Order: sequence, then structure tokens, then C-alpha cells
Amino acid sequence: MLNQDNGPECKSTRTQFIKRICEFAGKFDIIVYLAYYPPYHSKYNPIERVWGVLEQHWNGGVLDSVDAVLKYAQSMKWKGKYPEIHLNVNKYKTGIRLDKQTMGAYEKIIERDKELGNWFVEIKPEKCKKLIMPTLW
Repeated sequence: MLNQDNGPECKSTRTQFIKRICEFAGKFDIIVYLAYYPPYHSKYNPIERVWGVLEQHWNGGVLDSVDAVLKYAQSMKWKGKYPEIHLNVNKYKTGIRLDKQTMGAYEKIIERDKELGNWFVEIKPEKCKKLIMPTLW
């Protein structure tokens, strides 16, 4: 189960996100559940607490370089522990979308909860494999 913060990058209606999650489920043969926090309820989202601690830790600090940001992040403590910090230098491609027909195929294989709709999604690997690798089925 992936607890999602309901940000625009990982909504259950984002075409590339759903495509990649389906590929992941099919490749590793696991059921993936996407559970979304309600908007404006950051108190339920643990990562938001970490961001708050980090913001207080570097409050007033001069963040004028990547090195400065990394050092501040590495020296903060949350619940008595130091975080493991990695710098990701990969570029995230934006503006890439699936066409409506392709996304429609993905919409058919993901299962949205009848009551919660976009807030809780189940992705089964068998359905993903049939869509992504149809020649093997």
C-alpha cells in the first residue's frame, strides 16, 4: 500500500503515474494499493511532519548552494535519528502524457473503490501484464 499525499504529481488520474505504477505491479507481480490522504489534511501525512522539522532546523540558515541544503538535511534529527540523504540529479521529464485511448485502457484495469473513488485504487498485476505484455498471455 502506498499512502499518497494527493499532490498533483501522483493523483490517480495522472497518466504517466498510473502507467508506471501498473508497469511496476506487473513486473514485480504484486498488488498495489494507492490510498490518498484528503486534501488539506497534512496532519495525517507523516512526511509532512518531517518537512516541518527540517524547516525548523534550517530556519534562518543560508541555503545558497546544494551543498548547504544537503548539510542541513543531513544534520537534522527526527525522532532521534538522522535521515539518509541522497542527491538525485536526474531530470524529471514533464509534459509527457498518455493519449485518451491508452489511458482508457489503463482505467479499465485499475479498480477504484466504489465509495472512495479516486481516493483508493487497487492495481492487480495480472491485469497489468495483460495490458502491458499481451503477447505473453
